[in-house]
Amino acid sequence: MSKRIPLEVIRKVQSLREKGWSFNEIKKETRLCSGSVYRYASQTEILQEYQQIWKSKQGGSILRKRKAEEDANNKASVAINTLSDKERLIFLSALYWGEGGKGDFNLTNTDSELMKVFVKGLKEIFGLKTDDFRVSIRTYEDLDKDKCLIFWSKITGVPKEKFVNVDVLKGKKEGKLPYGMCRLRIRRGGNMLKYLTALRKQVTKLF
Repeated sequence: MSKRIPLEVIRKVQSLREKGWSFNEIKKETRLCSGSVYRYASQTEILQEYQQIWKSKQGGSILRKRKAEEDANNKASVAINTLSDKERLIFLSALYWGEGGKGDFNLTNTDSELMKVFVKGLKEIFGLKTDDFRVSIRTYEDLDKDKCLIFWSKITGVPKEKFVNVDVLKGKKEGKLPYGMCRLRIRRGGNMLKYLTALRKQVTKLF
């Protein structure tokens, strides 16, 4: 059974929030958990005279976020400067492990960057051509169908006229899936599926 929070503590949380304190600052001051702070402070309006203080803290959070992203990018650049074909091959097998089909060779996703990397890897490492790809698109009734087809055509390199199938489903996904989703298969993909699966198993053995 959770411990009941005293009324005076709740009032302190709300008072601090009125003065522009952030949730983290209130948490440190009151030693409450994040959930309790949010519960009692989220509906409390910040007083007009403290609005400027609150906004300045928001700006600081954005700057800290940008600095953290910059540091992460710098570390990543140092850690990974170039990729060998072997490393790219392992990366492709990991992508397929997480996102690919298990029964036959196909990969379906809404992430255009993921699909672009996968297509490029298949072309550059395995020597596949655009004619080897079979692309199907799933879009929704509130999306611009032609815009979605043009988008995935640029990502995969396959002309939209050669897409195998285009399904338009009921529902509204404009905010979540602006271009729908893309399914990529290759001709005679059975051996490719076996190879990527074998690669994944070999890598897991070495971990």
